[in-house]
Amino acid sequence: MRQIYTFYADAFWIALKSILEHKLRAFLTLLGVIIGVSAVVVVGASISGLNSYVTEKVSKVLGANHFMITRMASTSRLDDNEYERRNRRNKNVTWEEYEYIKVNCRTCTEVGAQNNSGADINQDGIEMPAVRILGVTANMSEIEDKTITEGRFLINEEVARSAKVCVLGTDLKEKFFPAQNPLGQNLKVNGIPLQIVGVEDKRGAMFGDSLDRNIYIPVTLHLQMFGRGNGVQVHGKSAERETLLAAIEDAQTTLRNKRKLLGSEEDTFGIVNTQEVGNQIDQFTAGIAAVVVPITLITLVVGGIVVMNIMLVSVTERTFEIGLRKALGATRKQILLQFLIESSLLCVTGGILGILLAVGVTQLITFFAEITMSVTIPYIVLAVVVSSVIGIVAGLYPAYKASKLDPIVALTKS
Repeated sequence: MRQIYTFYADAFWIALKSILEHKLRAFLTLLGVIIGVSAVVVVGASISGLNSYVTEKVSKVLGANHFMITRMASTSRLDDNEYERRNRRNKNVTWEEYEYIKVNCRTCTEVGAQNNSGADINQDGIEMPAVRILGVTANMSEIEDKTITEGRFLINEEVARSAKVCVLGTDLKEKFFPAQNPLGQNLKVNGIPLQIVGVEDKRGAMFGDSLDRNIYIPVTLHLQMFGRGNGVQVHGKSAERETLLAAIEDAQTTLRNKRKLLGSEEDTFGIVNTQEVGNQIDQFTAGIAAVVVPITLITLVVGGIVVMNIMLVSVTERTFEIGLRKALGATRKQILLQFLIESSLLCVTGGILGILLAVGVTQLITFFAEITMSVTIPYIVLAVVVSSVIGIVAGLYPAYKASKLDPIVALTKS
């Protein structure tokens, strides 16, 4: 056991000494491995960051453990024929149906309603076109996990009496009240003055559209201002992620019973499940990874070819050393392992340096692009394992060639 340990320790130090004797050559050899490993890790961090970014944006729009029922809704793209079929079959969700679901959905912790419209806001010579006017129930703050930075959200009493109050998104606050407290002031929507009671926290943009260009008003007031022609959206929430599907099924069954749909009949409404949206994001990023990661691994293969070339040069340079060691009793296996250890050490060192470079690059991207990129363990493991395997594979032929040298012939080439 001691002899085995001594051999590997000696082999390691010989390999390290050989590398340090040719620092520039070793560094240039490592560049391919460093770039390859850092590329794999940065791509992994980018995919993870993209996934987290989109999930965070979706969560800010939809909230967690949240589902929506409306006339036309789908988490995937519908072809034209399917869309037309559903458009003919589905019916608007009415206020009465919303109230029925609210009373009878036992698994739902919250059931709310929302209606959407758009309007151009013009006040005191300041204009903001295409503002989203969202009529909501008071519990939409809990359903969509909203954060209010100034004032408060709407309350049940205001919804019940169709109070002329509103909560602003930050874009409207900055546009119409840039240097003053908006609470208690009025903002006109379609000529109706609404008293501002709160300001929502900044949510940023998603796919180029601002999430802060919203005005929230009581849904009852919204129905009076914009009519009931398009029905309402019903929004539900479960206490935990694990019970979301049960809550959706409960609400779905409740609305089917209300509409007297038989078991074999299709739903005459659409459902959006935030979990399905999250799953689609995961599938999308997994698809990107499946295409991009193998491409970046090619750079590691190129790095391995460079390592193999340098190792062949090293075998040629050290022919006399190899012959001398064999003449003193070194076996073919020991010579083989010596050069394998050297090539593996090169590639593992390149892998570690590549990871350090990747960490620095991801930090810079996070700082300048404001997208959190996290270096994930699976991609680090993948990069190190692949670089180590490439080091072994790249060293096999040079090591085999070294082990086959005839000691007498090798010693004559001094």
